[in-house]
Amino acid sequence: MNNSKAIQVSGLTKYYGDLLAVDHISFEVPQGQVFGFLGPNGAGKTTTIRMLTGLTRPTEGNACVLGYDLATEITRIKKAIGVVPETSNLYDELSAWDNLVFMGQLYGVPRQERGERADALLRRFRLWEKRNTPFAKLSKGMKRALTVAAALVHCPQLVFLDEPTTGLDILSARSLRALIGQLRQEGVTVFLTTHYLEEAERLCDQIALIVKGRLVALDTVEGLKARVWGRATVEVTVGPSAEERLRFTAEDVVTALRLALAEAEQQRRPVLSVRTVGPTLEDAFIELTGLSAEVMLMEKGNQ
Repeated sequence: MNNSKAIQVSGLTKYYGDLLAVDHISFEVPQGQVFGFLGPNGAGKTTTIRMLTGLTRPTEGNACVLGYDLATEITRIKKAIGVVPETSNLYDELSAWDNLVFMGQLYGVPRQERGERADALLRRFRLWEKRNTPFAKLSKGMKRALTVAAALVHCPQLVFLDEPTTGLDILSARSLRALIGQLRQEGVTVFLTTHYLEEAERLCDQIALIVKGRLVALDTVEGLKARVWGRATVEVTVGPSAEERLRFTAEDVVTALRLALAEAEQQRRPVLSVRTVGPTLEDAFIELTGLSAEVMLMEKGNQ
């Protein structure tokens, strides 16, 4: 295990009967980075997390997590990592404070430290005033925040976040994204699955794109964008009253502009502004996977 790598995966594979859910994937996650794992429903994101966190056994391949071998040292891995599942694993009847103390006990935090850590996390996550409130009575955003807090109670150096902002309101999602940035600044490695491309573009140091169980690309955000730099995108804003942006991509700016202006003329809408834009992560995703961005936003199902 390379000490600079939080995760090393080689040929990791998972079959469910005849279904190949994860197809011989290999990648590395450097320590202290936010690593994005992107793909549509059924791509294999959650299955990969379940393997790396010991919830299901790989069919083939091997991995090291924080220096521990996945096949022989899973108990050590489970004690060393934090996991925030898509569905909360906390207890409805326990208060926010009691949930954190109980999770501290499960993770082996010394008895004299559990209360102090619970207090600190509740303050950090702005939940102090809700410390005595049963989990079931918290808002969805507060439940998500407390679930993340519970995963940090033993100060792990690696945290798995499975679709952490799904279903949250704008303010709660923004708060959680800010926390992910703080964890990165503190040197914590974050393994993030998400189907929000803008979220991944904003947060991640590296991104792996997975489709139908296969890893189709792995690079930095800028590296993925660079793969589609050969094409030009023009964005025009049309009116008159309800402003709307139209985007067209072609091999060169002139062609893209002609397409945009032709569409505006066909709609009989005045052009208010024109600008050329660089490729986004969405552009790279479409180019590299052959899928539309809308596929990522379809209602999530089981993976």
